[in-house]
Amino acid sequence: MRLLVVEDDPDLNRQLVTALSDAGYAVDHAFDGEEGHFLGDTEPYDAVVLDIGLPKMDGLSVLEQWRRDARNMPVLILTARERWSDKVAGMDAGADDYVAKPFHMEEVLARIRALLRRSAGHASNEIECGPVRLDTKSSRVTADGQPIKLTSHEYRVFAYLMLHRDRVVSRTELIEHLYEQDFDRDSNTVEVFIGRLRKKLPGNLIKTVRGLGYRLSDRADEA
Repeated sequence: MRLLVVEDDPDLNRQLVTALSDAGYAVDHAFDGEEGHFLGDTEPYDAVVLDIGLPKMDGLSVLEQWRRDARNMPVLILTARERWSDKVAGMDAGADDYVAKPFHMEEVLARIRALLRRSAGHASNEIECGPVRLDTKSSRVTADGQPIKLTSHEYRVFAYLMLHRDRVVSRTELIEHLYEQDFDRDSNTVEVFIGRLRKKLPGNLIKTVRGLGYRLSDRADEA
């Protein structure tokens, strides 16, 4: 899953990027509204953490422009605790949730997990496909209760397919949602990760849809 952090405070920006990266996400970041708006308008993010008080272009203007341009990724806004009006304005502008500063990083992580789940149509932290279960809170993958060890990139591929189970996901979509903007992307690596996952997961859960991509499904009648 690929995220964008737009925060002008260098220390807080770094802390957010580090925490989200450690949680297994691919994270891009920006320090002002203009750069943040450009990235959010041109890159396919799964969610955005957006500060309200930004230089060059304030966060509300960034968000309103995204929504006018039909950019529908979930957005978590960061607001000052005493400015309740910012929270109202942010939600009215199209935000999906907010966190008031100062905040605990665990709260941001929990709210991001919730936004990602809801945007993919899941209500619970635990997602199942046949005998395999993904716990998005702990990043734990099990099959029939037994843990499956995945590398960070294998986990990203699997988690994205799991969140979008029963839907065809193209190689291009996987690449766009798995790597940071400046990462040297190679479509062949996706095929390598898919091959590794097939060896680690029981059954034939990851189906190849020729010419289109991959589908994670426990339906036995699919190729």
